[in-house]
Amino acid sequence: MHNFQKEFKDKKITVMGLGLLGRGVGDAVFLAECGAKLVITDLKTKEQLKASLDKLKKFKGIKYTLGEHKLEDFRNADFILKAAGVPLDSIYIKEAEKHGVPIEMSAALLVKLACLPVVGVTGTRGKSTVVYLINHILTSAHKKVILGGNVRGVSNLQLLKQVSKSDIIVLELDSWQLQGFGDSLVSPNIAVLTTFYDDHMGYYKGDIKNYFSDKAHVFKHQTEDDLLIIGEQALPSIKKFAGKIKNNIIIPKTTLPKGWKINLPGAHNEYNAMLAVEVARTLGISDLQIKKALKTFAPVSGRLEFLRSVKGIKIYNDNNSTTPEATIAALQAVGDTSRRKIVLILGGDNKFLDMSALIKEIPKFCSKVILFKEKGTDLIIDKIYALKKKGIEVYLEEGLKDTVHRAFSVAKKGETILYSPAFSSFGKYFKNEYDRGDQFIQIVKNLK
Repeated sequence: MHNFQKEFKDKKITVMGLGLLGRGVGDAVFLAECGAKLVITDLKTKEQLKASLDKLKKFKGIKYTLGEHKLEDFRNADFILKAAGVPLDSIYIKEAEKHGVPIEMSAALLVKLACLPVVGVTGTRGKSTVVYLINHILTSAHKKVILGGNVRGVSNLQLLKQVSKSDIIVLELDSWQLQGFGDSLVSPNIAVLTTFYDDHMGYYKGDIKNYFSDKAHVFKHQTEDDLLIIGEQALPSIKKFAGKIKNNIIIPKTTLPKGWKINLPGAHNEYNAMLAVEVARTLGISDLQIKKALKTFAPVSGRLEFLRSVKGIKIYNDNNSTTPEATIAALQAVGDTSRRKIVLILGGDNKFLDMSALIKEIPKFCSKVILFKEKGTDLIIDKIYALKKKGIEVYLEEGLKDTVHRAFSVAKKGETILYSPAFSSFGKYFKNEYDRGDQFIQIVKNLK
């Protein structure tokens, strides 16, 4: 910790976005502990942010601008610490840039200050599973790993306290966090691009090239000594948008070697596993160690996570599938086209994505579809109801509890309830994606 105090002591820092997930407040606590002069600004109100603000009570001298942002907070600072998800056209970030104030983001700042080898994983699908697989393989081989980036509740700046006792940093990086890598002109030493599909089109205003541009910061600033590992599915996008890449490239096979097993269902998880395998091999982990580690890997919460069987009905939590491609992969992983036995829970907030391929897949695997009523769901209701002609039962429910109870009431012994929403979670029912998953798990725990 003390090594980094001089980096931030007496620095004037505007923290843009405190939030409620623990990341923003963790970063703010770290900076306050280092003696920084903080201005904390968030569009949420004092009341909404109470849980986070309580953790900062002991620090005197922090200035707060809550329920709004003010241009003046972005003019006279040593740097702005920007949270993920700030609009691309933010007038406040433009104001900072106009006044020569640098923009930082916590994951990129961790990489710049830590002076450790860094593995960074991004992609539309698969990044969490790949990151946790890498972490599991490395820790099984007795490496000391710092796990960060887009990890629930983890403040990246707090991770600086662990640097002196660690061997390597492994980061899950979403497109927003990678904006910080673009601002800082840094990339991980080993970059992994898992997959690339349309996503976040509301944020990127329908421009997939802008979405890829943010993702590309995972490798764009690498040196010739660094490595890019590309999943086969992402290759066409690399060729289309990235141009020539100077650094070393590995394109792994999509299936595990003969005799290797992983404790995860689905072909897409073998694909994910091979990306992790190549990272581990690059870091000098033997195939024998990797093979052993894959056998003991536990699924990540919210990603095809088997929760329990109730009255002969299996229940899977695939809450983190927020794109149609992810839900298709889930159907293929736990479904069987010879016997339609899936009761699919589907729906959420609108992400402006094309659902047509998913709607075509549903009749191959599903006996029933339970629609969770929300803005995104409303756009596909008619097309899902049209599947009744193919013998599929369709139900529409409001609220997650009623949706799950309906699924359980209509599911038959031997069927599988698959909660794989294909849409994002924001809206009137949930604080965020994690809250949605937590609610689902609790509802399933209470089923009798």
